[in-house]
Amino acid sequence: MAVRASWSGPAGTKISPGWVILVHGGAGRSDSDADRIAGCRRAASAAAALLRGGSSSLDAVQAAVRVLEDDPFFNAGTGACLTEDGLIELDAAIMDGALLRAGAVCAMPPFRNPIDVARAVLEDGRHVLYAAEGARAFAEAAGFAPSTHEAMTTERARRKWEDLRRGALPPSSVPTGTVGAVARDARGNLAAATSTGGILGKRTGRVGDSPIVGAGTFADDEAGAASATGHGEGILRTCLGKMGVDEMKNGVDPESAARRAIEHLSNRVGSSGGIILVDPLGRIGLARSTPSMAWGACWEGAPDAVADT
Repeated sequence: MAVRASWSGPAGTKISPGWVILVHGGAGRSDSDADRIAGCRRAASAAAALLRGGSSSLDAVQAAVRVLEDDPFFNAGTGACLTEDGLIELDAAIMDGALLRAGAVCAMPPFRNPIDVARAVLEDGRHVLYAAEGARAFAEAAGFAPSTHEAMTTERARRKWEDLRRGALPPSSVPTGTVGAVARDARGNLAAATSTGGILGKRTGRVGDSPIVGAGTFADDEAGAASATGHGEGILRTCLGKMGVDEMKNGVDPESAARRAIEHLSNRVGSSGGIILVDPLGRIGLARSTPSMAWGACWEGAPDAVADT
């Protein structure tokens, strides 16, 4: 399985470039790369506007993911993949690298921006992860208004679900769409966030890697930050996000660390996916073993966000 590293960020410099934001729009197969690239550019630009103004990396990754959750071309928030019963169950996590604080929700019924609920979990601080009806109850108690399956199910998502049910879309053909972001702010703090609707046609209650600290989402100011995407079961089994961060902690540059993580995912458990990384110096890297993974990035001194797949 070939591993592709699309771009290595601000020239691998050993001098901190200040703030930086890197986002992804999901590893897999895509029939809408241009739309996903445009969406990642918008998300990176929104986060960059905050970082330019002195906002925290935590605020930046939350804002980036919120933009992508609102974009129906991604498998997160509105437009999320449907379960085998044709319903929406959402997973999201956010982590602060300064104090290792984290908040997450999983198998949550429809709320427009699950990353905002995850941030509320982090700020509340009592627990890290709420599931299903517990996630719904927490969200409503925190002041979030629930949405509906009808309001958040797009025609595109319904069509793919119907294709899967009639055998026109094999389960092995993993659509892209999970979204994530990693950032370093001007103070040197790191953060990561990830949001997804999970695997198309998943069983009710299935939870993937995205909301699990150390698997799909991880941030530690002393080592780096990661957001993963792809085959969730494989990413869970390899603790992929923590592996990528540990590689950087051991002195490996982010691009090489991303490659090593995705190679390990393939070689050890036969799974495909992608990962984005930022290290404490603000260097970024990404890799994928899938045909597509849209991404966007912006950093201090760059006039505009860049994006590709």
